[in-house]
Amino acid sequence: MTIVIIEDEPAIADTLVHILEMDGFDVHWFTTAGAGCEYLQQHPADLLILDVGLPDGNGFDVCKQLRQFSAIPIIFLTARSDEIDRVVGLEIGADDYVTKPFSPREMLARVKLRLKKLHPPLTSVATEQAPKWQAKNFDYYYKGAALGLTALEFKLLDVLITHTPRVLSRAQLLDATQAPADCGYERNIDSHIKAIRVKMKRYNCAESLKTKRGFGYYFEDMA
Repeated sequence: MTIVIIEDEPAIADTLVHILEMDGFDVHWFTTAGAGCEYLQQHPADLLILDVGLPDGNGFDVCKQLRQFSAIPIIFLTARSDEIDRVVGLEIGADDYVTKPFSPREMLARVKLRLKKLHPPLTSVATEQAPKWQAKNFDYYYKGAALGLTALEFKLLDVLITHTPRVLSRAQLLDATQAPADCGYERNIDSHIKAIRVKMKRYNCAESLKTKRGFGYYFEDMA
């Protein structure tokens, strides 16, 4: 599996590259947001470790940019430990948040956990006996396969599935998921819906998440 690191501190990056390559991962390290984003636009990757403070930008902005075209799992790496920073990072689409200094073993464990959710192991249980759509461990499973949703993505899909086939507006989705209703945040619902669809496309079920133009979104099991 391929892991991308965007981190401008060589000592930290060297440690990450070493522990990940020792475990068999293909690792690509970039020191700037621009170089890392350019690579991700042109090459597939399985996970991104992203520093918040970069010489040419902010990791939060990079995350927002990536979520426009990619559902890659993102682990934020930062020296900032304030709760508000962790909350913001998770709400804009990150999957995990690690503060410096960190334990290399813990980071490796977190990487493996995210990849395990993205690529669940095959089981001998017949998937046709399980519900097609199933909520479990704050993620949604389609025919037994985990979508790998973030906390907010899970809440959005759960609300839409629960209210099938009702059309919910952006404001209603914000209220139902208890997401912050800051000025302009309502439109960020579109980005989260897009990210969910990207993950659903892996299992050819994205058409179930529908848009009612001018009104909002609704769920209809078409897969």
